[in-house]
Amino acid sequence: MTFWDHLEELRRVLLRCIIVVALFAILAFCFKDEVFWVIFLPKSPDFLPSIFGGMPDVQLINTELTRQFVVHMTTSFYVGLIVASPYIIFELYRFISPALYENERRYSTPLVIASYMMFMVGVLFSYFVLFPITFRFLAGYQVDNSVRNLISLESYIDTLTFLSLAMGIVFEIPILSWLLGRMGILHRGQMQQFRRHAIVTILIIAAIITPTSDAITLAIVSLPMYLLYEVSILLVPPIRRIESSASTQ
Repeated sequence: MTFWDHLEELRRVLLRCIIVVALFAILAFCFKDEVFWVIFLPKSPDFLPSIFGGMPDVQLINTELTRQFVVHMTTSFYVGLIVASPYIIFELYRFISPALYENERRYSTPLVIASYMMFMVGVLFSYFVLFPITFRFLAGYQVDNSVRNLISLESYIDTLTFLSLAMGIVFEIPILSWLLGRMGILHRGQMQQFRRHAIVTILIIAAIITPTSDAITLAIVSLPMYLLYEVSILLVPPIRRIESSASTQ
């Protein structure tokens, strides 16, 4: 295929992806009650165990005339994009795979599947654990009893989206480490040697990700990141394997 043939095929792939995303977005727009029931569920008093404290009585408000409709449309698009993401990944992989060598194709399929699964695990972790605890802390925090918290709808959606995206990216640490190990850039000895530096970096990243400053939320974010780092150490090859493979080539 010529360059223009590849470009035309890419246009078709993107067009099919856009159509599928649009169809799922329309469905999400029509099922408004079900979609926002899932979105607002983390602020329910019974969503977390009582050991995390009671959920404060917080009312979501809207201060702009068109904001609720805009939030409805953007949320429907995000839902359509998430639901259609497996199909998008499949289409993009089918477009790229003919250019890969046989050994690259053998590793690329499990890599793509594992990357998607780890991203979704991070999103679910944010939805079921991180965001409810964060919302419970911030919604109940007051500098004075005379100041009442009224959380805007846009602030709620933005915080949920940001934490879900951030944790989805964070959970890609083992996949990225394995890929760098396969490329010979990273090995197990390096990660073990810089474990202390990694712990400090993890605490800094966790402090940036979490909008709260309490130790509980910081520990909830940093502990999975540290466990992912330890798992990454087991996934990357030792230095001897990298050296032997390089000498063989």
